[in-house]
Amino acid sequence: MRLRNKPWAVKLVGEHPESVLDRPDPASKIDWSKRFTDISRPLEIEVGSGKGRFITTLAEQHPEKNFVAVELQITAAGIILRTKLEKKLDNLQILCADAANLDSFFSPHSAETIYLNFSDPWPKSRHEKRRLTYKTFLAKYQAILAPHGHLEFKTDNAGLYAYSVLSMNNFGMHFDFVSVDLHHENDEIVTRNIETEYEHKFAAKGNPIYALHADFGVK
Repeated sequence: MRLRNKPWAVKLVGEHPESVLDRPDPASKIDWSKRFTDISRPLEIEVGSGKGRFITTLAEQHPEKNFVAVELQITAAGIILRTKLEKKLDNLQILCADAANLDSFFSPHSAETIYLNFSDPWPKSRHEKRRLTYKTFLAKYQAILAPHGHLEFKTDNAGLYAYSVLSMNNFGMHFDFVSVDLHHENDEIVTRNIETEYEHKFAAKGNPIYALHADFGVK
C-alpha cells in the first residue's frame, strides 16, 4: 500500500544521512562498516519494511545483531527513522531503495536472515516477475545469505503463499517451517512471532496468517 506523502518524513530523512541511505546508486557498493558501530554482529534484512513495526521491534529485542530495513517509499522510511531515533537503535540502518537491486547493496553471503513480510502479491500473471518470491529475487537472496542463512516469509494472501511455496520448491529450497495459520501454532512459535502493522490488522479480522521458513541448503 502506498502511503500518503508526509513532508515531515521526507525532511527527517534528509536530516539523517547517517541512518538512511536514500536511493543510493546500485553501481556503488555500500560500506556497511561505516554505518554500524559494530560490523562484526550478525546481519538481518527485512525487504519491504512498511512503517517498520517488525524491524524496529526486532532490533530493540536483539542489540547483539545488526538490521537493515529495505523500503522503497521515502515516507515509510521516515516513519521507520522516527522510531529508530526515539528508541536509539544504533543497530538499525534504513535503505530506501528498490529491492530489484538488493544484491548490489550487500556483499555476497553477508546476511544471516532475510524477512519478507506481507509483500505486495502482484496477483496478475503479467506481474509475476515483480513478486518478491519470483525466481530472480530468490537468486538475489541466495547470493546475499550466508551458507547457514535462511528466509522467513509471512502473508495473509493465500494465492501468494501457494505461489511462493511452489517457486521456492522449484528453486530447490528446503523448508524448515510451514504454516497456514501461524497465530494458532504452538505457544513457542506464537510467542516468538513479531506482528507487522498489516498482520495485526488482518489477524484481528480473523484472517489466517501464512508463514514459512526456508533455506538454500549447503552451498
